[in-house]
Amino acid sequence: MTQKEALDILKMGHNAFITGPAGSGKTHLLNEYINYLKNNDVEVGITAATGIAASHMCGQTIHAWSGLGIRDSLSPYDLESLEEKPYLWKRFERAKVLIIDEISMLHHFRLDLVEQILRSFKRNNLPFGGLQVIFCGDFFQLPPVSRMGEREALFAYHSESWKNLSPKICYLNEQHRQNDESFLEILNSIRENNVSSEIIKKLKTRFGKEPKEEEKPTKIYTHNANVDEENEKELQKLPGKVFEYEMTNKGQEFLATTLKKGCLSPEILRLKKNARVMFTKNNFEEGYVNGTQGIVTSCDSSGIMVRTTKGKIINVLPATWVIEEDGKIKAQIGQYPLRLAWAITVHKSQGMSLDCAQIDLSRAFENGMGYVALSRIRSLEGLFLAGLNDVALKMDEEVLDFDRQFSDRSLEHGEELRNMDLDIIKEKQGEFLNKISPHGKKIKKKKLTTYEITKKMLDEGKTLLEISVERDLNTGTILDHCEKIRLTNPEFDFSKLAKIISSARQNKIKEALIKGGKEGGKYLLSPAKNKLGAGFSFEDIRLVRLTID
Repeated sequence: MTQKEALDILKMGHNAFITGPAGSGKTHLLNEYINYLKNNDVEVGITAATGIAASHMCGQTIHAWSGLGIRDSLSPYDLESLEEKPYLWKRFERAKVLIIDEISMLHHFRLDLVEQILRSFKRNNLPFGGLQVIFCGDFFQLPPVSRMGEREALFAYHSESWKNLSPKICYLNEQHRQNDESFLEILNSIRENNVSSEIIKKLKTRFGKEPKEEEKPTKIYTHNANVDEENEKELQKLPGKVFEYEMTNKGQEFLATTLKKGCLSPEILRLKKNARVMFTKNNFEEGYVNGTQGIVTSCDSSGIMVRTTKGKIINVLPATWVIEEDGKIKAQIGQYPLRLAWAITVHKSQGMSLDCAQIDLSRAFENGMGYVALSRIRSLEGLFLAGLNDVALKMDEEVLDFDRQFSDRSLEHGEELRNMDLDIIKEKQGEFLNKISPHGKKIKKKKLTTYEITKKMLDEGKTLLEISVERDLNTGTILDHCEKIRLTNPEFDFSKLAKIISSARQNKIKEALIKGGKEGGKYLLSPAKNKLGAGFSFEDIRLVRLTID
């Protein structure tokens, strides 16, 4: 199916699954449809299964958009709790279309939970509460990864919600990324599970090829141990001092241990100036997501500065990962949201597009690993192959079977469209647009800045945690807002916000801040932190600093 045919199907209001090989234009098609909806004032939920994919479309993760978070089940109490959040009511009331990109990386049971939330809020038993739903992705990617203790992760097409939705299939067959016909033939052969000796021969021409010094390709491995070893080796090559940043934790020990195991940042982060790094958390306001890469421009005991591959300079602040229950934090860990990134795993490479990569598939252990890794790059010249085994180029039989079904159904849906009169297509598209587009343009109220929104919530007496949860921002970002508010409104009283810290601890922090001195009119954080030690977080120190004249 062509992109134009798929766009016509979407405009008629059909629920759809957009699929096709890497570089077939799936994201481009989504962006075309999103622009069409926005130009007609239609509210659309733009989401993806991962932060890096969401950032490509200026959206957010489906977990955050739906309010599901990290839950793997929903009790009646959970639904009641979600329904107490006004921002979710407003979001779901306005949304007419929901897009979920990188659907292959979303657990089947989580898709069912998202659907349950929407039906509950919409008071509508139609699939997904009656929204138009568009899935996008390629199931030849690796399956979703389950956390320890979680139920088995299956692809989303196994979910009840997918079956009930019965989306139209738009299997795109044009190619827009790979600019090398020979390499495209290799990828298609692997995808079709039809790897001939000729294909192997072509791949072997890239064995032992050494990249030029200026190319500096990302290295892709199948195992974390190889990634860690390579990153440490590259770190040691850099001149200068190694700075170590130790993870902090508080709360119930076994819950903190669970957080540590799921956190992509290491317990001890080792960095030098010019180290290649990757962010491990989403922070759209600060300009990075899980997967954003960059170079450390400076690092010392006072903090870390990173220049991203797009040239943005980020003053990286420590982030927190929390487990909450009934609005209370049960466990929390803190670390700079970074990890070394000269090398990454195949899993982590999903969704990336690279000019060149050095790929080692000698220890591939899962069907599809070779296809995922190889399809990250644009040409055979950009491939530097360090190893290959028998598993690497095999594809999952179940996925192959479903892909054939998707391809056949896409042909049927394309034929149906081509047999329709053009006037009828336009009429159906107009009917759907009239149904979902607001009637008449309303005078838009002046939009509040992000800082004004935070100040409004502070005026309402909300706590730091409540603001963080409702705004879907980390507490560090909310503290950034508070510091901006204080600059423009020095009389603002932050003492209520700091009440979560005992008076005794507040006094210790104040004393340490005063002794640490000021710079640029602000008390310095790092000297105070060094004096107070590991029992005091940067966030607590920043919070108390807001209360000092």
